Amino acid sequence: MSEDRMIKVEEVESVEAPPKARVGDMETAPEKLERKRDYLEGFLAAKPAAADPHGVGGDLYEAVIAALKDIYDPEIPVNIYDLGLIYNVEIDEGHVVVTMTLTTPHCPVAESMPAEVELRVGAVPGVGDAEVNLVWDPPWSPQNMSDEARLELGML
Repeated sequence: MSEDRMIKVEEVESVEAPPKARVGDMETAPEKLERKRDYLEGFLAAKPAAADPHGVGGDLYEAVIAALKDIYDPEIPVNIYDLGLIYNVEIDEGHVVVTMTLTTPHCPVAESMPAEVELRVGAVPGVGDAEVNLVWDPPWSPQNMSDEARLELGML
């Protein structure tokens, strides 16, 4: 066996014992309660951040998602959002960009589905114009589907 692959062992006479917890070191109940009260007061005093009306959770964003949930794949009885075909929705001052895919590049609705998405999203009040980016990477897979879609298709 070579010198660099040997295990070196060191023998020691004794090891220093770790320090023990002392009852006097503990926080008293009133101190602990006061610390929690301070934290709670600070938490309750904080005002929630204003929601971006165009960001995730905002009214316009939710309206766009609702419009996408009204579009169904003609071969599968599940909407395209729950089917996992929508990868991203970006909203910037009324301009909406939807990044999506299809179940396969040979999908029969490959030409019509992006146009339908663009029309439906563009019809949402507050949307100035809509653009659809059709991507193939990452490819769609059944793991993209929501639990509701899997339940509907008997996959759960």
